[in-house]
Amino acid sequence: MTTIRKRIGTRNLLSGDRLPSIRAFAQQMGVSNSTVVEAYDRLVADGIIQSRRGSGFFVCAHTAPLSITRIGPKLDRAIDPFWVSRQSLDARPDMLKPGCGWLPASWMPETSIRRALRTLSRTRTETLTDYGTPLGLAPLRQLLSRRMATYGIDTSPDQVLLTDSGTQAIDMLCRFLIEPGDTVLIDDPCYFNFQALLRAHRANIVGVPFTANGPDVDAFDRIVKDTKPRLYITNSGLHNPTGASLSPMVAHRILKTVEQHDLIVIEDDIFADFENTPAPRLAALGGLDRVIHIGSFSKTLSASVRCGYIAASPDWIDGLTDLKIATGFSSGNLAPELVLSILKDGTYRKHMDALRTRLATAMTRVTSRLQSLGITPVSTPDAGIFLWCKLPDGMNAATLARNALADGVVLAPGNVFSISQTADDLMRFNVAQCDDPKLFETLKRAMG
Repeated sequence: MTTIRKRIGTRNLLSGDRLPSIRAFAQQMGVSNSTVVEAYDRLVADGIIQSRRGSGFFVCAHTAPLSITRIGPKLDRAIDPFWVSRQSLDARPDMLKPGCGWLPASWMPETSIRRALRTLSRTRTETLTDYGTPLGLAPLRQLLSRRMATYGIDTSPDQVLLTDSGTQAIDMLCRFLIEPGDTVLIDDPCYFNFQALLRAHRANIVGVPFTANGPDVDAFDRIVKDTKPRLYITNSGLHNPTGASLSPMVAHRILKTVEQHDLIVIEDDIFADFENTPAPRLAALGGLDRVIHIGSFSKTLSASVRCGYIAASPDWIDGLTDLKIATGFSSGNLAPELVLSILKDGTYRKHMDALRTRLATAMTRVTSRLQSLGITPVSTPDAGIFLWCKLPDGMNAATLARNALADGVVLAPGNVFSISQTADDLMRFNVAQCDDPKLFETLKRAMG
């Protein structure tokens, strides 16, 4: 009975689908016919399946809501991406969130945001009330095109589509490019919401081991040959969670494999503005024919001002524009206008200069405090907000996270980020969220 419910919950069985016969299902599950009869009777009583005389058993007309958590393996909630996200987003004001993926509110450019809001309040009525164009605010797309040119990415404003966020950008691209059952490659470890999104799209997810210089190129080549994936999703600069950056040699090897096997790459560049020295961009080296470049300002400007973008080939932008109309109708103007105002007035550049300096100081301080507890960074990132750390021998990250949560501290254990579940002794720390001495006291106590 549980198996049938799971298949319906993950949409592997849809409304009207015929179930295996009692004898066939009993053989498949290694149980008696009477056990299957009892299970089918219960499902009929619950209104989940129906019996048709002479035809068999069928899924009822009303399909159960999609359960994303059932699509992946059953995980302990301490190592479930949804657990980490919910704990971080729902945290009480007095809770500490070194496991979250964003900056504290006090680190964001509040004065610039308030000034831009005042300016927007005096803008023309149409900006405050009308739909925007499907592509999004033209002056912001022009500015984004110029910004990408500084990374060597050759694109025109007409190849840029605005979205509400980086997450929405990936969701749209998955809708546009893959079908259920398609294989998609992700880094192992990688940002955990990649896994959640791909499960929602019922993709076959395959992990590629990630190193200090990017994906393991030999493993990448072998996996591509073996699995024939449709997509590869990655960060080139300041990888989440490791903080690593792509090396030129690895970038060229990856692009060679991509070209040989007709693979599409989604390059998530959400942490670009944290870099001191830009890493190679796959979109710059390989162009936008096979690479789609996305970004947003949630991490550097405001998570409340939802504004992201997609840069892709003209043919894909045309199709994505139709998809955007179908699923969201159009863009709003307020968030793009606010982002444009702050990017243009010079305060964003000053904010980022100060932020990089502040993060470098925090990185040094937090590294030292963690090492005093026996928690060792796997590598030292050049910039950014994340430290990917190894716990002392014999310590389990999920257990540590459960213990810390009881003391009001939200941590991000390693297996949240690992599709292969091979990071149980690793932990991601956000150095910007590690100011409070209570964190290190809690860690020491939770580690026993």
